[in-house]
Amino acid sequence: MMITFRFSLIFSAIFRVLLIVYGEWQDGHMEVRYTDVDYLVFSDAALLMSSGASPYNRATYRYSPLLAFLLLPNASLHPSWGKFLFSASDLLVGIFIHDIMKMRGVSDISCLYSVMVWLFNPFTFTIGTRGNCEPIVCAAILWIIISIMKGKVFQAAFWYGLVVHFRVYPVIYALPIILILDPQYLQPGQTPVLTRWKAHWPNQSDGAEMSNANFILSAVGSILTRARVLFGLVSGSVFFGCTWLSFYLYGREFLNEALLYHLTRTDPRHNFSIYFYHIYLHYEHDFSLLEKLISFLPQLAVQLALIFSFARDLPFCFFVQTVAFVAFNKVITAQYFVWFFCLLPIILPWSSMKLKWEGVTCILCWILAQTHWLMWGYVLEFRGRNVFLQLWLASLLFLAANTFVLVMFIRRHKIAPVFQLVYTKSKSFGKL
Repeated sequence: MMITFRFSLIFSAIFRVLLIVYGEWQDGHMEVRYTDVDYLVFSDAALLMSSGASPYNRATYRYSPLLAFLLLPNASLHPSWGKFLFSASDLLVGIFIHDIMKMRGVSDISCLYSVMVWLFNPFTFTIGTRGNCEPIVCAAILWIIISIMKGKVFQAAFWYGLVVHFRVYPVIYALPIILILDPQYLQPGQTPVLTRWKAHWPNQSDGAEMSNANFILSAVGSILTRARVLFGLVSGSVFFGCTWLSFYLYGREFLNEALLYHLTRTDPRHNFSIYFYHIYLHYEHDFSLLEKLISFLPQLAVQLALIFSFARDLPFCFFVQTVAFVAFNKVITAQYFVWFFCLLPIILPWSSMKLKWEGVTCILCWILAQTHWLMWGYVLEFRGRNVFLQLWLASLLFLAANTFVLVMFIRRHKIAPVFQLVYTKSKSFGKL
């Protein structure tokens, strides 16, 4: 029987329902729970909100009140409501991946393989079923890409402002979005022309394609265009509107827990980040605001380099940005990996990397580095041995593995601008 997208989606939905049911059984019969501890935090916050109290009365709830609002049925309908919501978002990611591939002219078989990379990834199908909210963010990011590809700037801006309020990290995508909204790609009242996928990409770029340097110069030279101003005003209004409403309802608790905490976060617990050991050793001493923010400098430098190199190829730019952002972050937990896993399928058709041997090498390198870190984490957490130095060295190795994989993807990727260049009679077209 030939596997189709429809079959894959239905099978994935049934499988996820079974996992949620199994998770309920495991939680009640085994010492190690299937449900993510964060899901318990979300549920408690939703219960507090349903009783008229602040969700921030629940310790460690550091999210938008919108998340607690979405999980209100946990208190009134069923405790597993959120898992079904997150798993539905997980399936929606698969649908959006399929839509993006079809819009860019990817062949049916390549499109199916790309979707399966998400739907049948053991890491991704356990995220939603264990009660993690990241699939909602992933679905929103992909929908923003679809909206931009359709030239629907207002729609993209609305969802972008909402998702940045919901989860702060997508703010890193603001600059590449602004750059891609160029009048040489987008004309008012017209659907943009997408660059179609080719099974065999030529070694040289099409002569009609704008060089990267010219693209950046064009964007800077005409920064105030209708599309860019519209995107900025709408996304900013949605973000600040949601933030104001949350502040009105929950005051400084919201600002401190949902926003400021993530900017100055210092977590002494062991995690994949190379910064954790320094934070652990100096946690009893108060870090200055400058010290808390200085760790963002490597991130900022890498982000700018990637954005100015790959902004024309928006999906790939998002992917490399996210991998780099996670790798250099002050705190890295396993759930962060789903941020770039949802973007991986939409760049694979443009990669010349073969599964054998380079693909396998990248997969093994990343998995083994992570497993090596988890081994030392187990020795520290469950055996109680002082292996902080070994764990920090494992974090350095994991950073090196992420960097290696990122470089391999960049070297094997064929840059494919999302939009075809549209020639205009006036250089000032689209300016305000």
